[in-house]
Amino acid sequence: MSLFSIADLHLSLSTDKPMDKFGSRWTNYTEKIEKRWRAVVGADDTVIVPGDISWAIDLEEALADLQFIHALPGKKILGKGNHDYWWSTISKMENFITENNLSSIRFLQNNAFAVEDYIITGTRGWYLEEKQQTASNADFAKVVARENIRLQLSLDAAKKLQTDAGNPILVYFHFPPVYRSFVCRELIDTLHAYGIQNCYFGHIHGTYNVSRTTMFEDISMTMISADFLDFVPMITMPLIY
Repeated sequence: MSLFSIADLHLSLSTDKPMDKFGSRWTNYTEKIEKRWRAVVGADDTVIVPGDISWAIDLEEALADLQFIHALPGKKILGKGNHDYWWSTISKMENFITENNLSSIRFLQNNAFAVEDYIITGTRGWYLEEKQQTASNADFAKVVARENIRLQLSLDAAKKLQTDAGNPILVYFHFPPVYRSFVCRELIDTLHAYGIQNCYFGHIHGTYNVSRTTMFEDISMTMISADFLDFVPMITMPLIY
């Protein structure tokens, strides 16, 4: 039983949202996801998918994409991305999953999951400095504060799941909390407060000549965008130090 990670599936089985604008690597990407997922993930494994899962605008439209994910091997834990307009309340999504027999799917929001020897936590995060805002109705401080609260709720839930052995807590964001010159200080400070050492993020597309994992203030930051991974779910072996 192994843990895998991959973000940004960008499925559109019920819509028409081509991804080719992000580069040729996205050609026939749905077929690549299925073939390469099946090549590495087994029925007893778990795959974390932190955001940008489906282009659907509501749960009904997302059904075909969620059925596609459910049919793939393994258990799946899904987080929210900036394009997941179909994402609803946890109760509505869990009811939807039950009604449609999608039992291999769970949702990550304000909660945590014990998986193998690890505890999975996370939130969407935020990736926009206030001075870069272009939308007049964007409220940087409010969004960051909300995401920071969600991160803390998830980490509090994780602490309750920890055993005496101190299972490592892994944090999954959709947006990178740190990328090049961008730093979301509020989220980083929370990671330090909870002693987090390993984070994973997606969102970044078309950039393939960078290191998969970088260190920031003694926290490892690993990029798991689907195209960066060439659509092969990454077996996840956190740095323990």
